[in-house]
Amino acid sequence: MRYFVDAEFNGFGGGLVSLAAVPEDCTAPPFYEAIECPDPSDWVAEHVLPVLQTKVRQRAEVARLFSEFLEDDPMPVLVADWPEDIAHVAALLTDGKGRRFLQAEVTFTVLRQSDFSTDRVSTVPHNAYYDALALRNWVLAQENA
Repeated sequence: MRYFVDAEFNGFGGGLVSLAAVPEDCTAPPFYEAIECPDPSDWVAEHVLPVLQTKVRQRAEVARLFSEFLEDDPMPVLVADWPEDIAHVAALLTDGKGRRFLQAEVTFTVLRQSDFSTDRVSTVPHNAYYDALALRNWVLAQENA
């Protein structure tokens, strides 16, 4: 199944702050978690942290939960509109010490650049869940047009 993903991170090149994966199947539950961000950039402190709408967890716990979320899918396809989202998602599938959590074959897709903008279409811009939901809705609408 395809999962539309969005990540919020602490500035370009910075650490992961939150991650969402919204399944293509609207009846399947989404994934949304946030990671502690002890030293946020000014922009993240102003635009991302106030709209998290979930409790923050340790990175290791979020990594475990994300792998558990995907483990029943034998071939998940993770779709994003930005390359750094994929980088954060891929890194979350490991413990950072040489151990891979998810054993399934995973495909990553970065959509070509388009006019999609979470600032314009997301219900809550800079909240990874709402941004991933907006991405899913936009992609499915484009495919059905």
